[in-house]
Amino acid sequence: MSRAVLSLGSNLGDRLAMLRLAVTGFGASVQAVSPVYETAPWGVLDQPDFLNAVLIVEDADVDAWGWLRRGQALESEAGRVREIRWGPRTLDVDVVTVDGVRSEDPELLLPHPGTADRASVLVPWHDLEPAAVLPGRGPITALLTKLDTSGVRRVEAGLPGASEVL
Repeated sequence: MSRAVLSLGSNLGDRLAMLRLAVTGFGASVQAVSPVYETAPWGVLDQPDFLNAVLIVEDADVDAWGWLRRGQALESEAGRVREIRWGPRTLDVDVVTVDGVRSEDPELLLPHPGTADRASVLVPWHDLEPAAVLPGRGPITALLTKLDTSGVRRVEAGLPGASEVL
């Protein structure tokens, strides 16, 4: 069984609809969906705020590359255009971890680089799995204590299959 943590983000168009497209697109593989959060942009700051969520997905027939390809297909379906690194996007699907797999391949770095420094990923992931560990970096609870989470605002709108905060 391949199990992955995926981070979703959108800051262009109907942001919530883009996140819903991703959840629906992963279909029966989705095991858990975090609440939705609004966050300031990371990297390139002169752009609209993001809506973010985290998915836990499982599928015996999908490996780390499969999760990446499925995410990229959904980004394409959402009309994502890659012009500026960390720039605005209709949909961003990042593979955060896959069964503790490590990858140094430039196309699929695992765990996803920067995760330990991004409250926009760690806060919703913590909602789903408070005891989760980011491979090579430690428990996400400990990582969160080092970050400013004041700009991570939970929004009322939810996603299909969203889990309650644990």
